[in-house]
Amino acid sequence: MKTSRIGLMVVALLSAPHAVWAQGGAEGTTPLFTVNLGTTVWTTFIFLSLLGILWKFAWGPILGAVEAREQGIQSTLDEAASRNEEAKSLLAEHKEQLADARRQANELIAEGKTVGDRVRKEIEEKARSEAQSIIERARSEIERERDAAIAELRKESVDLALAAATRLMQENLNQDKDRALVERYLAEMGSGGGAA
Repeated sequence: MKTSRIGLMVVALLSAPHAVWAQGGAEGTTPLFTVNLGTTVWTTFIFLSLLGILWKFAWGPILGAVEAREQGIQSTLDEAASRNEEAKSLLAEHKEQLADARRQANELIAEGKTVGDRVRKEIEEKARSEAQSIIERARSEIERERDAAIAELRKESVDLALAAATRLMQENLNQDKDRALVERYLAEMGSGGGAA
Protein backbone atom coordinates (compact mmCIF):
# COMPACT_ATOMS: atom_id res chain seq x y z
CA MET A 1 0.00 0.00 0.00
CA LYS A 2 2.78 2.38 0.96
CA THR A 3 4.68 1.52 -2.22
CA SER A 4 1.65 2.33 -4.42
CA ARG A 5 1.29 5.78 -2.80
CA ILE A 6 4.94 6.49 -3.41
CA GLY A 7 4.60 5.35 -7.02
CA LEU A 8 1.61 7.71 -7.53
CA MET A 9 3.55 10.62 -6.05
CA VAL A 10 6.50 9.96 -8.38
CA VAL A 11 4.18 9.78 -11.41
CA ALA A 12 2.45 13.03 -10.38
CA LEU A 13 5.73 14.82 -9.87
CA LEU A 14 7.10 13.64 -13.16
CA SER A 15 3.96 14.63 -15.06
CA ALA A 16 3.83 18.20 -13.66
CA PRO A 17 6.94 19.47 -15.49
CA HIS A 18 5.71 17.74 -18.64
CA ALA A 19 2.45 19.73 -18.39
CA VAL A 20 4.39 22.97 -17.90
CA TRP A 21 6.58 22.23 -20.89
CA ALA A 22 3.54 21.47 -23.01
CA GLN A 23 2.13 24.88 -22.02
CA GLY A 24 5.36 26.62 -22.93
CA GLY A 25 5.38 24.91 -26.31
CA ALA A 26 1.96 26.36 -27.03
CA GLU A 27 3.22 29.94 -26.61
CA GLY A 28 5.87 29.37 -29.25
CA THR A 29 9.02 29.45 -27.19
CA THR A 30 11.41 26.57 -26.70
CA PRO A 31 11.09 25.39 -23.13
CA LEU A 32 14.61 24.00 -22.98
CA PHE A 33 16.31 27.35 -23.18
CA THR A 34 13.88 29.40 -21.18
CA VAL A 35 14.12 29.68 -17.44
CA ASN A 36 10.82 29.22 -15.80
CA LEU A 37 10.66 29.61 -12.07
CA GLY A 38 7.81 27.10 -11.72
CA THR A 39 9.70 24.48 -13.71
CA THR A 40 12.85 25.08 -11.72
CA VAL A 41 10.99 24.76 -8.43
CA TRP A 42 9.17 21.65 -9.57
CA THR A 43 12.36 20.07 -10.94
CA THR A 44 14.20 20.81 -7.71
CA PHE A 45 11.28 19.48 -5.69
CA ILE A 46 11.02 16.33 -7.78
CA PHE A 47 14.76 15.76 -7.63
CA LEU A 48 14.86 16.18 -3.84
CA SER A 49 11.74 14.03 -3.43
CA LEU A 50 13.21 11.33 -5.63
CA LEU A 51 16.47 11.59 -3.71
CA GLY A 52 14.56 11.25 -0.41
CA ILE A 53 12.56 8.29 -1.70
CA LEU A 54 15.69 6.59 -2.99
CA TRP A 55 17.48 7.34 0.26
CA LYS A 56 14.68 5.86 2.34
CA PHE A 57 13.59 2.93 0.22
CA ALA A 58 16.42 2.07 -2.15
CA TRP A 59 19.80 3.06 -0.77
CA GLY A 60 19.14 1.64 2.69
CA PRO A 61 18.27 -1.83 1.35
CA ILE A 62 21.02 -1.60 -1.28
CA LEU A 63 23.60 -0.61 1.32
CA GLY A 64 22.22 -3.29 3.66
CA ALA A 65 22.50 -5.87 0.87
CA VAL A 66 26.03 -4.69 0.08
CA GLU A 67 27.01 -4.89 3.75
CA ALA A 68 25.36 -8.32 4.07
CA ARG A 69 27.23 -9.43 0.95
CA GLU A 70 30.48 -8.04 2.37
CA GLN A 71 29.87 -9.82 5.66
CA GLY A 72 29.02 -13.03 3.80
CA ILE A 73 32.22 -12.77 1.76
CA GLN A 74 34.22 -11.99 4.91
CA SER A 75 32.68 -14.95 6.74
CA THR A 76 33.43 -17.16 3.72
CA LEU A 77 37.03 -15.92 3.70
CA ASP A 78 37.30 -16.50 7.46
CA GLU A 79 35.84 -19.97 7.05
CA ALA A 80 38.25 -20.67 4.18
CA ALA A 81 41.18 -19.48 6.32
CA SER A 82 39.94 -21.66 9.18
CA ARG A 83 39.62 -24.67 6.87
CA ASN A 84 43.05 -23.92 5.44
CA GLU A 85 44.52 -23.94 8.95
CA GLU A 86 42.62 -27.14 9.72
CA ALA A 87 43.93 -28.69 6.50
CA LYS A 88 47.49 -27.67 7.42
CA SER A 89 47.01 -29.17 10.87
CA LEU A 90 45.59 -32.39 9.36
CA LEU A 91 48.46 -32.51 6.87
CA ALA A 92 51.00 -32.12 9.68
CA GLU A 93 49.18 -34.82 11.68
CA HIS A 94 49.11 -37.07 8.63
CA LYS A 95 52.84 -36.54 8.05
CA GLU A 96 53.50 -37.32 11.71
CA GLN A 97 51.40 -40.50 11.52
CA LEU A 98 53.18 -41.50 8.31
CA ALA A 99 56.58 -40.96 9.94
CA ASP A 100 55.41 -42.95 12.98
CA ALA A 101 54.17 -45.76 10.73
CA ARG A 102 57.54 -45.83 8.93
CA ARG A 103 59.36 -45.90 12.26
CA GLN A 104 57.16 -48.76 13.49
CA ALA A 105 57.68 -50.64 10.21
CA ASN A 106 61.45 -50.23 10.54
CA GLU A 107 61.26 -51.43 14.15
CA LEU A 108 59.21 -54.46 13.07
CA ILE A 109 61.70 -55.23 10.30
CA ALA A 110 64.61 -54.93 12.73
CA GLU A 111 62.77 -57.06 15.28
CA GLY A 112 61.98 -59.62 12.57
CA LYS A 113 65.64 -59.77 11.59
CA THR A 114 66.65 -60.20 15.23
CA VAL A 115 64.08 -62.95 15.78
CA GLY A 116 65.10 -64.59 12.49
CA ASP A 117 68.78 -64.54 13.48
CA ARG A 118 67.93 -65.95 16.91
CA VAL A 119 65.78 -68.73 15.40
CA ARG A 120 68.50 -69.49 12.84
CA LYS A 121 71.11 -69.74 15.60
CA GLU A 122 68.80 -71.96 17.68
CA ILE A 123 68.21 -74.22 14.67
CA GLU A 124 71.95 -74.36 13.93
CA GLU A 125 72.71 -75.13 17.58
CA LYS A 126 70.04 -77.83 17.67
CA ALA A 127 71.39 -79.31 14.43
CA ARG A 128 74.93 -79.31 15.83
CA SER A 129 73.69 -80.90 19.04
CA GLU A 130 71.76 -83.56 17.14
CA ALA A 131 74.73 -84.16 14.81
CA GLN A 132 77.03 -84.50 17.83
CA SER A 133 74.55 -86.89 19.43
CA ILE A 134 74.36 -88.93 16.22
CA ILE A 135 78.16 -88.97 16.00
CA GLU A 136 78.45 -90.10 19.63
CA ARG A 137 75.90 -92.87 19.09
CA ALA A 138 77.69 -93.93 15.91
CA ARG A 139 81.02 -94.01 17.75
CA SER A 140 79.60 -96.05 20.60
CA GLU A 141 77.91 -98.35 18.06
CA ILE A 142 81.17 -98.68 16.16
CA GLU A 143 83.05 -99.43 19.38
CA ARG A 144 80.44 -101.99 20.35
CA GLU A 145 80.59 -103.57 16.91
CA ARG A 146 84.39 -103.48 17.02
CA ASP A 147 84.46 -105.07 20.47
CA ALA A 148 81.96 -107.71 19.30
CA ALA A 149 84.04 -108.31 16.16
CA ILE A 150 87.25 -108.60 18.23
CA ALA A 151 85.53 -110.98 20.63
CA GLU A 152 84.23 -113.02 17.70
CA LEU A 153 87.67 -112.90 16.08
CA ARG A 154 89.30 -114.07 19.32
CA LYS A 155 86.82 -116.86 19.65
CA GLU A 156 87.38 -117.95 16.07
CA SER A 157 91.15 -117.56 16.40
CA VAL A 158 91.05 -119.74 19.54
CA ASP A 159 88.98 -122.29 17.68
CA LEU A 160 91.39 -122.13 14.73
CA ALA A 161 94.40 -122.36 16.99
CA LEU A 162 92.92 -125.37 18.75
CA ALA A 163 92.06 -127.01 15.49
CA ALA A 164 95.55 -126.36 14.20
CA ALA A 165 97.13 -127.64 17.41
CA THR A 166 94.93 -130.72 17.35
CA ARG A 167 96.02 -131.51 13.86
CA LEU A 168 99.61 -130.90 14.69
CA MET A 169 99.54 -133.13 17.63
CA GLN A 170 97.21 -135.54 16.05
CA GLU A 171 95.51 -136.14 19.27
CA ASN A 172 92.47 -134.85 21.04
CA LEU A 173 93.24 -132.30 23.73
CA ASN A 174 91.00 -131.00 26.48
CA GLN A 175 89.14 -128.17 24.78
CA ASP A 176 88.09 -126.18 27.84
CA LYS A 177 91.57 -126.17 29.32
CA ASP A 178 93.21 -125.36 26.00
CA ARG A 179 90.70 -122.63 25.26
CA ALA A 180 91.46 -120.91 28.59
CA LEU A 181 95.20 -121.17 27.88
CA VAL A 182 94.84 -119.61 24.42
CA GLU A 183 92.49 -116.85 25.64
CA ARG A 184 94.97 -115.96 28.37
CA TYR A 185 97.75 -115.88 25.81
CA LEU A 186 95.70 -113.61 23.50
CA ALA A 187 94.84 -111.34 26.42
CA GLU A 188 98.51 -111.01 27.19
CA MET A 189 99.16 -110.27 23.53
CA GLY A 190 96.40 -107.64 23.53
CA SER A 191 97.84 -105.88 26.60
CA GLY A 192 101.32 -105.88 25.08
CA GLY A 193 102.98 -107.98 27.73
CA GLY A 194 103.25 -111.32 25.92
CA ALA A 195 106.01 -110.63 23.36
CA ALA A 196 108.98 -112.85 24.27
